[in-house]
Amino acid sequence: MRTDPMTSLPFTQVDAFADAPFTGNPAAVMPLDTWLDDATLQAIAAENNLSETAFTVPTLDDPEADYALRWFTPAVEVKLCGHATLASGHVLMQGDTIRFRTRHAGVLTVTREGEGYALSLPAWGMEPRPLPHLAEGLGGAPVESFWREGGYSLFLFPEEAAVRALTPDFAALKRHGDVMLIATAPGTETDIVSRVFVPGGGVDEDPVTGSAHCLLTAFWADQLGREDFSAYQASARGGYLGCRIDGDRAVLTGQCRTVIEGRFLL
Repeated sequence: MRTDPMTSLPFTQVDAFADAPFTGNPAAVMPLDTWLDDATLQAIAAENNLSETAFTVPTLDDPEADYALRWFTPAVEVKLCGHATLASGHVLMQGDTIRFRTRHAGVLTVTREGEGYALSLPAWGMEPRPLPHLAEGLGGAPVESFWREGGYSLFLFPEEAAVRALTPDFAALKRHGDVMLIATAPGTETDIVSRVFVPGGGVDEDPVTGSAHCLLTAFWADQLGREDFSAYQASARGGYLGCRIDGDRAVLTGQCRTVIEGRFLL
């Protein structure tokens, strides 16, 4: 039985886009009965010190969603987080589908698929744009760069080895604010490979980034001339994703592993 949510909160840590513990991207999932104030949510996320902490509240009067969902890094609230949404579905799903109402990305759906889940996110396009101030901090020699309003940048490299060899200057990149930098190239064992950096958001390198694949799915579906393909995010932990375009949605598939369960005491 849940105790007073102002003193004790349920806590589950999940490795998302992971077929085994210690891989993928860890996320904390913390179901609430009602929202705590924003300062407390941010302080909890800072205490958890994971890429994201997901907070949910039941939406009893919303016919389109089962829960409201918000995500916080240790430093800021973010507008979209894929891996913590997948983790939330893993923790809270009772049937085959669960729907989350978000503040900036609409309703996101997680559905059981095979041994894991399918996460439906918006598919986002990008425009070519020179980004020398970001490319310099990222390092390497991208062949082309792209931008989406809201602080999303993508850098195309000729081969996987170039992406894996990147050593960004995080101090320099932080000066440009809360910008996501996505480095990507054709893969060797998977169709594509990527790495993702968000130093201005409190995450120097994100292990596996669902929101980045909103952009990567749209970009590579066009580049490859296919609606579905395999992806690997080549962080130290690493994680595999299936990616497919479904109309205006990017559908990401992957598995989750619960690694910690307990209570968070305020």
